[in-house]
Amino acid sequence: MASMTDHMGRKVVAVTGIGVVTSLGVGKKDNWDALTSGRSGIHAITRFPIDHLNTRIAGTVDFLPASSQGASALTYELAALSAEEALAESGFGSSDFNGPLFLASPPVELDWKDRFKLYHAGKGIEGYGRLLEVARKLNSAEVFGATQFGTIADRLAERFGASGLPITLSTACASGATAIQLGVEAIRRGECDRALAVGADGSATAEALIRFSLLSALSTQNDVPEKASKPFSKDRDGFVLAEGSAALVLESLDSALARGAEVLGVLSGCGERADDFHRTRSKPDGSPAIAAVRAALADAGFAEDEIDYVNAHGTSTPENDKMEHLSLATVFGERMRTIPISSNKSMIGHTLSAAGAIEAAFSLLTMREGVIPPTINYDNPDPAIELDVVPNKKRAADVRTVISNSFGFGGQNACLVMAREPV
Repeated sequence: MASMTDHMGRKVVAVTGIGVVTSLGVGKKDNWDALTSGRSGIHAITRFPIDHLNTRIAGTVDFLPASSQGASALTYELAALSAEEALAESGFGSSDFNGPLFLASPPVELDWKDRFKLYHAGKGIEGYGRLLEVARKLNSAEVFGATQFGTIADRLAERFGASGLPITLSTACASGATAIQLGVEAIRRGECDRALAVGADGSATAEALIRFSLLSALSTQNDVPEKASKPFSKDRDGFVLAEGSAALVLESLDSALARGAEVLGVLSGCGERADDFHRTRSKPDGSPAIAAVRAALADAGFAEDEIDYVNAHGTSTPENDKMEHLSLATVFGERMRTIPISSNKSMIGHTLSAAGAIEAAFSLLTMREGVIPPTINYDNPDPAIELDVVPNKKRAADVRTVISNSFGFGGQNACLVMAREPV
């Protein structure tokens, strides 16, 4: 019988529900079928004008009602859809979850349509008086809600019956993994029996595209969009901006077994370390990323040779892929050349705040299905990065354990260790 506590005497945290939405579709089935067939969701941008832009492609989610309503509305819809799927699979009701909610979402700012409203509302008035006039004319709950960082989580908590004060966090590209970590820690501390962790990001706006372009972070290989994201390849030139969401229902193992829930996997360990070297670049020796991986393994109580697969952060930027290889090679040594490692971003792009949650969901499916998704567009290997990237085609494999990396801008590094079954 599986132990209800881990190597440190803490509650074992199981996953009993998974939900996913990306540019590949809504739900686990559509996403998994596309991912394992090597199909890309990256396409030419149609949501806003792209004249004179260096990057004209993205992995936007354009098939939802909120896709044309701004970043806040789309982020909420993405989060709600993935949470609904996860809760349905877990067996909990859709409006009485009664556990805490941890939401990873992008920083909130007014959409352009609302900025123009503000501008026209105060036209002809100068200084402070203009702000007062605008406030009087736009006394709208809708506009107010769109500017508040916690609004999306508040709406989700009310919709799904989450308990307590919902937590909204933004730790750059590590956000989705951080939300899961907070849920794991809350259960381990005995604060709750279950938690809902969601990562959602619908912020692929013109402004976001321009900002990342100014950082020289985006791919400019626009001619064949589905070929632009090429992690670990020699000719990689940047990431592809994308949108999506994933939700995990986390539950103590004893609670899950007591109610007869199906255990989809186990969150065995979490590790995080900050990197204070640069706003966008990693410390040259890779020490913070190395420390994050080692911390996750130690938290899980796993040795380096007990990891069967790595779900890479794998953004397709020259800097990130090089540093991820350095960190993994340092931790796993020569064995890293033979451990399968693949990047989902080769097909869905970089979903920013949602990436860590989406990749955790795909990691769990990898273990359950016995199939490793490929890293597509791997046609020009980088001789400086010796990795088994599962090139271009899926691979059947008996995967019992996974480490999933999330290395974010601003030095936010988070790693999750997952297992197929409780020990």
